[in-house]
Amino acid sequence: MESKTKHYYIDSSINTRGFGSQKIARIAFYMKVTMSAPGKIALFGEHAVVWGQPAIVSAIDRRVHVTVEGRTDSMIKISAMDLHVPGVVLTFQEGNKAPVIETDYGRIVNAVAYVRKAIDVCRKHLSLSADKGANVTIHSEMPVGAGLGTSAAVSVATLAAYTRLMGHELRPEELARLGHITELEVQGAASPMDTAITTHGGILYIRPTKPDPYIETVGVPVALPAIIGYTERESSTAEMLRRVKDLRNSNPRVIDSIMSSIGEVVESAKAALISGDLFTVGKLMNINHGLLESLGVSSKRLNDMVYSTRFAGAIGSKITGAGGGGCIIALCPGKEAEVSTAIRIAGGMPIQSRLSKTGLKLESLEQ
Repeated sequence: MESKTKHYYIDSSINTRGFGSQKIARIAFYMKVTMSAPGKIALFGEHAVVWGQPAIVSAIDRRVHVTVEGRTDSMIKISAMDLHVPGVVLTFQEGNKAPVIETDYGRIVNAVAYVRKAIDVCRKHLSLSADKGANVTIHSEMPVGAGLGTSAAVSVATLAAYTRLMGHELRPEELARLGHITELEVQGAASPMDTAITTHGGILYIRPTKPDPYIETVGVPVALPAIIGYTERESSTAEMLRRVKDLRNSNPRVIDSIMSSIGEVVESAKAALISGDLFTVGKLMNINHGLLESLGVSSKRLNDMVYSTRFAGAIGSKITGAGGGGCIIALCPGKEAEVSTAIRIAGGMPIQSRLSKTGLKLESLEQ
């Protein structure tokens, strides 16, 4: 990882007055634009970051590609070509050629809601009329709802592609801010963490100060050999956020103390990452997982993977993301094969992925 430090201050105001050419640049109109954005893993601080504590997050080399093509009418057509959405059941009845589809339409609608909302946010931000329709096609290299930041990647990539289609180009900081607004409106609660990392890439330290979040790149002098373990989500991000909020409402002093402890772990982890001390990073991952468990956001399946990977040689492992199913991350230098096997034995699916410096990326333009 590069050692050069960058600081970002993201404007959190929804008022677009005064942006001018510095914030919104006019560019040529295009007929089709494809952008891609990376997924992420939360190394430290998930959930606590929603309550004002810092977090450390990294982009990964699994990406979401969003293509936006102009239409001559006002229709928005969304094609989710390979979203991995669980919960589809087909029932074949005697005498009927077509099966009855029994599925959780809420999951499917939620998976594409970020696209529709991102376009609405973009139109409002740029004062665009609603008569400019688009065909939006999504290709994902990650399962939806796994805790790998697919919603943020879809939101930011859609915003970037649609604004270019409409003849504008936004600064990365502004795309991250609008992506955060998109997630807030769809989920009801969200931190700026996911949209910041999918926009900028690399490893970021995020402190959600007000009015503007403070974001800093973290230079790590060594590789972080890690394996992701995935199991099907039992609860959505929004549901897990609500659970933690309810828990805090009933036990504010206790939960605030846990959040503060997670914040202390993040600060210690930042120093360990910068110094390349993987052993300390691993120990802090284990502590962070224990604190998240106390918030009730882990599950038996996630815990099975966490503790199995440690037994197989991982020096640190924890859930990554909102919890309620989804993913874990195991730091396992020299033990990648053993840890992958342990994840399978525990009933999960290992995902081979590397940390990535690349954030939002323009893939193609067609005039």
